[in-house]
Amino acid sequence: MKAKVFFELVEIKAKTASVFPFLMGTLYAWYHYHTLHLPELIVFFIAMLLFNMAVDANDNYQDYRRAQRVEAEAFRQKTNIIGREHLNPSAIGWLIVAMMAASAVLGLWMVSRTGWPLLWLGLFSFAVGYCYAGGPRPISTTPTGEFFSGFTMGFVIFLIAVYVNAFSVAAFNWAFIWPVLLASGLAQGAIAALLLANNIADEEEDKQLNRRTIVYYLGRRRSLIFFAELYTIGFLALIVAVWLRILPKLSLLTLVTVPIVVKNVRTFAKRPVKTETFPLAIKNLFLTTLAQVVFMGLGVWLNF
Repeated sequence: MKAKVFFELVEIKAKTASVFPFLMGTLYAWYHYHTLHLPELIVFFIAMLLFNMAVDANDNYQDYRRAQRVEAEAFRQKTNIIGREHLNPSAIGWLIVAMMAASAVLGLWMVSRTGWPLLWLGLFSFAVGYCYAGGPRPISTTPTGEFFSGFTMGFVIFLIAVYVNAFSVAAFNWAFIWPVLLASGLAQGAIAALLLANNIADEEEDKQLNRRTIVYYLGRRRSLIFFAELYTIGFLALIVAVWLRILPKLSLLTLVTVPIVVKNVRTFAKRPVKTETFPLAIKNLFLTTLAQVVFMGLGVWLNF
């Protein structure tokens, strides 16, 4: 398999959704606890990346299999990468298992070093990762996809990054968790918005594949309104987090991305087409999370 095909199979371009929350969590841990555990942090990054790639590859794999059952031949042969690139489905299945197994082994090593809270967070992540595309009713085919993607990738990855750095100096309780939940609000909103934009653009294709995403229930017009609201909620969470001193004051400079986000949201709303305007949602995720990482980093460095 060529590298280009592999990267498309695992949707490497979407890894912003996990890498930047990881970086935010690391910065947050240093800002609040002034501690880093580099071996655990590096292993977590590798495990996270392997698992994320496995989940996205499994999404493509399950879509390919599901298309056979619903007789969506055009999707299977022309759209799905497995059919389009004539990949061996069995080999792809084993590749997914190998990446998940490697991630699980690394995760268990981290649990032995950090404690039981990481085990429960890992089990939750694995359950969501499998159920997102697998099982009799995958999460991706239900109206809960946006919640689980935003919550798991935007918040849980952020939380794990904080925990593996601060496990030796902080108790894992609600007082530890809720500030992280608020601090990760923008990442959660932007990640959920990315999936929502995908579902809006795939509305007709999803009908052929018997997917009933949130767009099926809200309709296109209300889904587009919700798309804009997710960013609004995320930016408000950022402001409140700074006001409560959960994030450094310089994190507010992330708001410089608002005009670009608004412009991209309006452009997508006028013509929500996968090949034309959907990349604007990817750009919004990249810009907002990159900006938060950069300005959090400056705030941590300058202690402001």
